[in-house]
Amino acid sequence: MAQKIESSLKNMVISLLVITLVAGLSLGFVQQVTKDPIANSKQQKQIEAISAVVPAFNNNPLETCEKVAVDDDSLAVYTAQNGDEIVGYAILSSTNSGFGGNVQIMVGFNPDGTIYNTSVVTHQETPGLGDQMTTEKFRSQFIGFDCKTKKAIVKKDGGDVDALTAATISSRAFCTTIRKAYKAFSIVTDNKSGIDADTGATKHN
Repeated sequence: MAQKIESSLKNMVISLLVITLVAGLSLGFVQQVTKDPIANSKQQKQIEAISAVVPAFNNNPLETCEKVAVDDDSLAVYTAQNGDEIVGYAILSSTNSGFGGNVQIMVGFNPDGTIYNTSVVTHQETPGLGDQMTTEKFRSQFIGFDCKTKKAIVKKDGGDVDALTAATISSRAFCTTIRKAYKAFSIVTDNKSGIDADTGATKHN
């Protein structure tokens, strides 16, 4: 008959240490095994969000990511190319001014600065009201929208955007992300063309 292990503080501590060590090693192994699939899944979702807002491309826009400072925020700008031709820019813009808090929108621009399409990445808006920003009916008004000639502001505030019924705050938040994205687009494209974004003067090396 096996000898019963004496119940003592020392044995309890040793048992606890062994259990903790085994649990730690198991968690570390699981994390290592799932790290790459999780990263790949995240990248795939980013590619899908970008694909939804710019014309067809054949490069990996994630490799072109630039961080642009706008309004005390940092926006990710992805350049979509078909061969050597730039076909669009996808910009992940966000604001905390939504009715439910943070709103993230992927805004896609044509090279001429008009909006190709938009996609709501995350939001916490009220079901049946603010969450209607995800619908094509609301987002379609931004297709072809030119921020140079139109105001990305709801009409009741003097702009050109039809607000969602009973969800003006959510609509304003959406518009805020559009304006921030356009600022980032302007900075990136001005830099590429050699024009100073602040002065409008041609840059010289």
